Amino acid sequence: MNESNRNLILAVVLSAAVLFGWQYFVAGPAMKAEQARQALLHKTDHVATPTAPGSVPTVTGGAAHMTRAQALEAGGQRVRIDTPSVDGSLLLKGARLDDLRLKCYHEHAGAGEGCNNSDPRNPEISLLAPKGTDYPYFVDFGWANAPGVNQALPNDQTPWKLKSGNVLSPGKSVTLEWDNGHGLLFTREISIDDQYMFTVTDHVTNKAGNQATLYPYALVVRDGVPKTETYWVLHEGFVGVANGSAQYKTYKDFADDGTPPTTFNSTGGWVGITDKYWMATVIPPQNETFDGSYRTSTYNGVKAYYADYRLGAHTLAAGGGTATVTHHLFAGAKVVDILRHYHDTLGIARFDLAIDWGWFIWITQPLFWVLDQFYKFLGNFGLAILLLTVAVKLVTFPIANTSAKTMAKMKKIQPQQEAIKAQFPDDAVKQQQAIMELYRKEKVNPVTGCLPQLLVIPVFFSLYKVFFVTIEMRHAPFVGWINDLAAPDPTSIVNLFGLLPFSPPTWIPAFLSIGIWPIIMGITQWVQTKLNPAPADPIQARMFGLMPIMFTFMFATFPAGLVIYYAWNNLLGIAQQWYIMSQQGVEVHLFKNLADTWRGLTGRGKPKPAE
Repeated sequence: MNESNRNLILAVVLSAAVLFGWQYFVAGPAMKAEQARQALLHKTDHVATPTAPGSVPTVTGGAAHMTRAQALEAGGQRVRIDTPSVDGSLLLKGARLDDLRLKCYHEHAGAGEGCNNSDPRNPEISLLAPKGTDYPYFVDFGWANAPGVNQALPNDQTPWKLKSGNVLSPGKSVTLEWDNGHGLLFTREISIDDQYMFTVTDHVTNKAGNQATLYPYALVVRDGVPKTETYWVLHEGFVGVANGSAQYKTYKDFADDGTPPTTFNSTGGWVGITDKYWMATVIPPQNETFDGSYRTSTYNGVKAYYADYRLGAHTLAAGGGTATVTHHLFAGAKVVDILRHYHDTLGIARFDLAIDWGWFIWITQPLFWVLDQFYKFLGNFGLAILLLTVAVKLVTFPIANTSAKTMAKMKKIQPQQEAIKAQFPDDAVKQQQAIMELYRKEKVNPVTGCLPQLLVIPVFFSLYKVFFVTIEMRHAPFVGWINDLAAPDPTSIVNLFGLLPFSPPTWIPAFLSIGIWPIIMGITQWVQTKLNPAPADPIQARMFGLMPIMFTFMFATFPAGLVIYYAWNNLLGIAQQWYIMSQQGVEVHLFKNLADTWRGLTGRGKPKPAE
C-alpha cells in the first residue's frame, strides 16, 4: 500500500469517527431529547423556610402529585391572565406567577396550530406550573430584611388582597396589597404587554416609628431536571448576562450536593432558566447594581434550581418613608425579533444571548438574520433556505472559484505527477522535489484547493445551530411531507416512506431510519463525486464511493432544513464545478462516469477507461 492510499484511508477513518461521533454524542441525544421532553424526575411542593437575613429566600417542601387542574384549584384564589400570546393565572397567595401557557405554540406540528387554537388533541405549550404538580416552575418577587432584622415581610404564604383589576391583560393591570401589621404597607402592580413581558412594580410605605431597610429581590425556581438535558450541542439550564457577558451554567454543574452557588455582581443584566425554545427570566432595573446567583437546594431527595438577584438596600424613613422598584419578567418563546425589541425598548443588556448561538456566533447570527429576511420576503422558510444557499454560494464564490481552478489545474497535471512517481519509485525526496518544481512551473498552489474546507466547518456548525435552536423554524413547513424544518425528515426507508402501513419500530436507531431528503442529499453528493473520472487506484475509488453513504446516514438525524440546504448546495456545487472545469479546459466526465458506475453495478460489462 503506497503512502497516498495510507493517507486516504486515515482521512476516511477519521472522518467516519467524526461523523458517527457526532451522531452518537450530538444528533442522537438531541433527537431523543425532543421525543422524551415530558419525562421528568420526581418533583416537590413548596413552602417557605427561614433564610439568612438579607438573602434571597429559598423554598423547599413535601411531595405532592396533582394534575394541573387540581393544583390550580387547590392553590387558592387566582387572577386570570389573558393576552394574545399567553393565558394562565396569578396566585394571590404569595402573589406568585406559576401558571402560564403559550397560546401560539403547541405540542405537535401540523393541524391545530395557531394562536386561537383550542384543540385538546394539540395542547398549548405549558411554561410555568404551580406547586403540587409533577414539575413546579414559577417566579417570585419580594423584599428581604437587612442583616439582624426579622420583621414580617411578604412570602409565598402571604394572603395578598386584590385591590384593583380582575383580569391581567394588555392595558389592564392588577394591583395587590398587603399590610404586615407592623407599619409596613406593601403594594404590587402587575401589568403585561401583548407578547411575553410582565412589569412588576413594588411599592412600600413605612408608617412605623422606626426607619426600615429592605432589599428587593426576584427569583425563578424550577423543581428537578428533565432527564433529556444531557447533550452538549444546546445549552439548557441557567442563563443570564452580567457586565455585558453571558453567564451560562448547566444543570450538571450543580449535580453534586453541596456545590457552591455561582455568584456575580453587575449593573444591568438579567438571570433566568431556559429551555431550548422557552425561557423564564427576571430582569432588574438596568441602571441599578445587583447581586445575582445560580444555586440549588435539596429537600426529600429532590433538587430545586434557583436563578435570582438581589438589589441594593432601600431605606424607608420613619413615619411615611417610601420605596419603589420596578422589575420585569420575560416568560415565553425566545423569538429573535421579540428579544431584540425588548433589548431596544427596555434597554435589557444583551438579551439576544438568551439564544444559544454557539461558538461561531459571529457567523450564526448573520446567517439567521439573512435567512429571516428571506422568510419575511418569501413567506416560507423552506424557500428561504434555498435562497440562503444561493446567497452563501455567491459570497463564497471567489474563494471557491480559486479553489476549483486550482483543483482543475491539479487535474490537468496529474499525468505528469504520475510520471514523476514512476521515474523515482524508490526515492521519496527526489519525487517530492520534482513535484514541487512542477507546481512552480505550472503556477499551482495545492493549499488554495483546501481553503473552502476551512470554511465548511464553521458554516456547517453555524447552520446546524440556526436550524436546531431558533424557534422560528419550529413547526415551520416546507412542501410535501416536511411540516417541521427543525426536526428530522419524518419519512423512513424502513416502511418504504409510508407505503407500508406501519410506523418504524422505536428500537431502530434513528440514523438507520433514513428519510427521503437525506437520500436525496446523499445522491447529489454521490453525483458530485462523479464529475471526475474514478481514481485509478481501486482502494481510493472505494473510499471515495463510501463518503456519500456515510454522510447519508449522518444526515438522517439532522434537522430537515439543514439536509435540504446541503442537497441544494450540492446541486449548485455540481453546476459551479462543471462551469469552472469547462472554463479551464478540463474534460467533464460526469455522464460517462455515471454510465460506467451503472454498468459496474448491473454487471453489464466493465467500465470503459477514461479517454
